[in-house]
Amino acid sequence: MDERIRNDFPILGRTVHGKPLVYLDSAATSMKPIPVIEAEARFYRESYANVRRGVYALAAEANERYEEARGKVAALIGAGPGEVVFTHGTTEALNLAAWGLGETRVEPGDEILVTEMEHHANLLPWQEIARRRGARLAAAAVAPSGELDLDDLRAKLSPRTKVVALVHVSNVLGTVNPVAEVAAEAHRVGAIVVVDAAQSVPHLPVDVGDLGADLVAFSGHKMLGPTGIGVLWGRNDLLAELPPLLTGGEMVREVWLNWATWDDPPARFEGGTPPIAQAVGLGAAVDYLRAIGMEAVRRHGEELTALALDGLLARPHVTVYGPSDPAAQGALVAFNLAGIHPHDVATLLDQEGIAIRGGHHCAQPLHRRFGIPASCRASFHVYTTPEEVNQFLSALDRVWEDLR
Repeated sequence: MDERIRNDFPILGRTVHGKPLVYLDSAATSMKPIPVIEAEARFYRESYANVRRGVYALAAEANERYEEARGKVAALIGAGPGEVVFTHGTTEALNLAAWGLGETRVEPGDEILVTEMEHHANLLPWQEIARRRGARLAAAAVAPSGELDLDDLRAKLSPRTKVVALVHVSNVLGTVNPVAEVAAEAHRVGAIVVVDAAQSVPHLPVDVGDLGADLVAFSGHKMLGPTGIGVLWGRNDLLAELPPLLTGGEMVREVWLNWATWDDPPARFEGGTPPIAQAVGLGAAVDYLRAIGMEAVRRHGEELTALALDGLLARPHVTVYGPSDPAAQGALVAFNLAGIHPHDVATLLDQEGIAIRGGHHCAQPLHRRFGIPASCRASFHVYTTPEEVNQFLSALDRVWEDLR
């Protein structure tokens, strides 16, 4: 990736424990380039006001910036602006989807199908809906290779299946799931398909039309944008059916003491003051990624993943989890060192300025599936360099020598 891109991320110039920072935790959150930081700051300096309320010039300008950001996000994923709901993150977006579908599509005795590789944000909301509605929650298995067991998924689909919820790219294994194939199977039994795209939209070209899903959720902070902003994309006709999760100001048409009528989507789902400045920052992040090109972003991530996989798989004391083909993965690798807890690995790497994640990554059922309490994860983005991956591999050898 171009050195100019690297220079756009000022935080990467700092040191940690006296060592240059090597940030390899982009799956948790990505760093922010100067254009994103400046876009949000400029909005506060020059154009800030609340949206959908005032009729004065500054409010109109703020509203224009907010809706402009919505249009940019829509264009990135091949959608219409009216299908893009701003939330406060992927978690809220998935809870909104679960709540709405629970109220409109799930009855006692129905089934909700997830997978064993779900992040807790795409598992716990469905647990709650199943409990509240008297439905059954089932999970499609993950094969030892880290790939979704499609035969098991098909076997668990039935006419009682009302919702299929799955991750596009696993935040632990990096597995890229065949969402379009799953969606086609699910639609044959009349199920709605909800996709957690938090790890795919920041790294892959994603077109919601090609994906075939009905609802898709992702976050701004993982795609070079600010925290506090997320997206739920949905088909227009489906969004029109769903009730809001949050009720309050500016999401209604009329309010009486005893009843109210909801506004059309997306306003229906954006009650209260939305994350306005964060949306502007997300729009700048979309501009930044599109200027690079999502195909180029994908190639860069694949090259770094291939380099990391080659190095890890060559070390007999390392166990790698997930597909061994970088073309079948997102921009991350999960691994463990024999007999060493991931927290110890992450702590010693931190002493060398290298930031990785050690833990269960909000995916405890998946770790139980592989018989481990936790794993190490190194994850990349556009600012990560091959030299940093090699630094990480060399430092991992020193950790092994110190702790084995």
